[in-house]
Amino acid sequence: MCTTTRVCECQTEPVRAKRAALTAHLTFPLDGFQVRAMDTLDADESVLVAAPTGSGKTVVAEYGIALALDAGRRAFYTSPIKALSNQKFADLSALFGESRVGLLTGDNAINADADVVVMTTEVLRNMIYARSSSLDTLGCVVLDEVHYIQDAYRGPVWEEVIIHLAHNVQLVCLSATVSNAEELANWMSTVRGPTKAVIEEKRPVRLENMYCVGDKTNDRLHLLPTLIAGRANHEAQRIDEEGSRNYKGAKGRKIGARRTLYTPGRVEVVERLDSEDMLPAIFFIFSRNQCDEAALSALSCGLRLTAGEERDRIRLIADRRLDGIDPADLSVLGYSTFMACLEAGFAAHHAGMVPPFKEVVEACFTEGLIKVVFATETLAVGLNMPARSVVIEKLTKFTGDHHEFLKPGEYTQLTGRAGRRGIDTLGHAVVLWNPFVPFEQVAGLAASRSFHLSSAFRPTYNMACNLVRTYDSEQAHRLLNQSFAQYQADRDVVQVETRLQRRREHLSTLREKATSPFGDINEYRESMIASGDAAGRPSGRYRDAEAVEVSIMKLRPGDIIYVEKGRYAGKVTVLASAHRKGHMRLTVMTMRRESMQLTGDDFGGPVRALGSFALPTPFAPNNQGFQRHVVHHMERTKLTPKEPAPAIGPVASKRSKSFAHPVEADPELQQRLAAAAQADRIEREIVELSRRVHGASQSLAQQFDRVLRILATRGHVDSWRLTSRGRVLAGMFHECDLLITEALLDGQLDGLDPATMAGLVSVFTYEHRSPEAPPAAWFPSMDTKRRWRRIEQISAELADEEQQAGLTPHRMPDPTYVAVAFAWAAGESFADVVEAEELTGGDFVRNMRQLVDLLRQLGTIAPLSATRRTANQAADLLVRGVVEASNAVGASVGVPVGGLVGASAGVDELEEPLADLATSTETDPPAAVEHAG
Repeated sequence: MCTTTRVCECQTEPVRAKRAALTAHLTFPLDGFQVRAMDTLDADESVLVAAPTGSGKTVVAEYGIALALDAGRRAFYTSPIKALSNQKFADLSALFGESRVGLLTGDNAINADADVVVMTTEVLRNMIYARSSSLDTLGCVVLDEVHYIQDAYRGPVWEEVIIHLAHNVQLVCLSATVSNAEELANWMSTVRGPTKAVIEEKRPVRLENMYCVGDKTNDRLHLLPTLIAGRANHEAQRIDEEGSRNYKGAKGRKIGARRTLYTPGRVEVVERLDSEDMLPAIFFIFSRNQCDEAALSALSCGLRLTAGEERDRIRLIADRRLDGIDPADLSVLGYSTFMACLEAGFAAHHAGMVPPFKEVVEACFTEGLIKVVFATETLAVGLNMPARSVVIEKLTKFTGDHHEFLKPGEYTQLTGRAGRRGIDTLGHAVVLWNPFVPFEQVAGLAASRSFHLSSAFRPTYNMACNLVRTYDSEQAHRLLNQSFAQYQADRDVVQVETRLQRRREHLSTLREKATSPFGDINEYRESMIASGDAAGRPSGRYRDAEAVEVSIMKLRPGDIIYVEKGRYAGKVTVLASAHRKGHMRLTVMTMRRESMQLTGDDFGGPVRALGSFALPTPFAPNNQGFQRHVVHHMERTKLTPKEPAPAIGPVASKRSKSFAHPVEADPELQQRLAAAAQADRIEREIVELSRRVHGASQSLAQQFDRVLRILATRGHVDSWRLTSRGRVLAGMFHECDLLITEALLDGQLDGLDPATMAGLVSVFTYEHRSPEAPPAAWFPSMDTKRRWRRIEQISAELADEEQQAGLTPHRMPDPTYVAVAFAWAAGESFADVVEAEELTGGDFVRNMRQLVDLLRQLGTIAPLSATRRTANQAADLLVRGVVEASNAVGASVGVPVGGLVGASAGVDELEEPLADLATSTETDPPAAVEHAG
């Protein structure tokens, strides 16, 4: 059914005939949402299709491309990751013909002038800023996985494309089901013209949520529906509650849980699914190491899920795809174990594996040759790999700081792979019992469908330079105000105002509770801090403890204080504060980069901040770059005679009682002080909310102006004109764009040999994310080390400027990978490099590809021809062996071996955002983005 009269008018006989011709290749009848989306495109409007995984959104994209080609115009298909770009390249080549389809991903440039070009979203963004002539005849752009607009690292790229792309280009945006798709479509209509949201919530294959519980009482697995008629299954809830109920010992003392339930083992679950005809399955485990261990465990248990012919086909696929990798490298990568698992019918799949290995797993799974994949959530993104069942081992994830429960959107993304259209009539999402997650929470997650999309748009240095180069000041600010972030901010003002009113009412109540009939409570609180002896200690034993507590309450993350505890005496930085059992507790970082817990008992008097700075974001106290930033600021803060070290413990008993205050006679003094302290916090929140309301319409513009001030100070922009320095920065697309450009223009990358260039440039692309300390940095020469020290100095100076300007400091450079990059560029073998540094093959390849991408950019924008030449030579040296094999466009999902196919992910492959840092170094998307070339 059409959505509007205007759309219905498009359904003339010629349009119906054209649609029939353009969709003749489909093997399924069109669903209602596909018809509505096509009606919108026929009405010459853009469309946002929000629908579940596997529902057929791509059909709408193919129709939009076909319409553009039929009108004599070109079409671009963009995706967030190279693996998906390569897969779409194969699909569209099969549909429209190999001669009409091209690929641009940075690694590969195939038939770039074709009528249909598949590319990553960054490539299109760069083409827009460069005003490429390739856009002149563009009629349609498909933005796949557009819900990535909320990704902190990649999201702004989608908004830049939507805002800057010519308005006569029709957009086909494909998204997961989100609860505010209409809001996104309304924003697109505001900035581009008519855009319809077509929303489909019904899955093409019905999903049944299952709950799997191990029961010791009868040595069996319960496999129960999680929901019955949309509500929690009472039987599953009863089993969970009875099996976890506390019991009492002989004297009536509580001892603990009965432990009659247990979390089913992985092999046990696979065997149960096999017996229930619920394979093939994707078994999601949020840890690389655990994925590998699961596959090895299944192998050692003798699990066999394949027949002879299947094993022959598996070997053929593996031989053809891995033929380009040296046998010695295959040995280092664990080829024999990998193949043994594959031939037995299961495999691991995660970002620690080299792309060719992952491609073999994907191809075999798609053909139904292997029956179980133990995967991190990377497999839930983009790639067309549906299964009959999905198993989620845990509903909690480790963020790097703490464990948190899966969000509904994450659960939906994972379970979206369950059910193969045209093969299965029912898909299964199986959640395993866990003693720490009650069944009612599992049922609540399964029943929830909330997935709110929020913008992550922010002005970057590169973006600012391109705006200055392309638009005048008024136009640039107007474009920023057209962002989805600004659209959402303005619409949220009403909600903020409502919260502000409630906070003001709460503040009034707290102020009333804090009023003492015995005297001025605020005067008393100030006297506790202002009065004291020469060491700054207040008088009065009761007042001592209260004064310390109040002073600790006033400390904020980023404050620098002095402390003496145990063997440590010196400055520390406050990381966090919290109430624990009626007292304040501080978590701080010492000059030795160690974490320490402090309470009021660790201070002999009120605590005063010696200085303050904004902590880096994201908050990652185990991260080396984060720690360096904190220690750097502590080193810059000097102790003075006015700020002596606070005395410890016993001196408190010697304090004078000459500063007694009338309110000390108040029997409710403690409650009043607590209310006053809480009122202070509420008052600060009110100030912040008021600032948000006041600056809602100017927030992005103000941030943009701060970026411009730094660019002007550093000579990149002069009176809304790019300088020669700014033109270099405009071509640098990277998370650390300004830092890299400053180092380049400072001459730190000039006069190097290719191997040394590769090693030194790696400080910008690599980030040590493991909680364990990195190995000591190694440099090929004293000159290289001197250059690193200068880059580190530039970084620290820039971070200070960003801090003072109110901007989030850039990610600090990291020299950990210099030795690896230098050795590989110098010709060392893969085995020697990987074994010496204890790297996984996937990490090695991904980091090398990020480095190659940045070197290629430097080979384009460096002012000196010799530096450009060296950068390109360094990139060429890195692209060999397993790195080169990972770049190849070879076997891929859904395409016969030997045909046109796409390599697995490249530099922009999304790492496991849910990975457990205890067993994986991955938590964030990689630093580098692709270059248009």
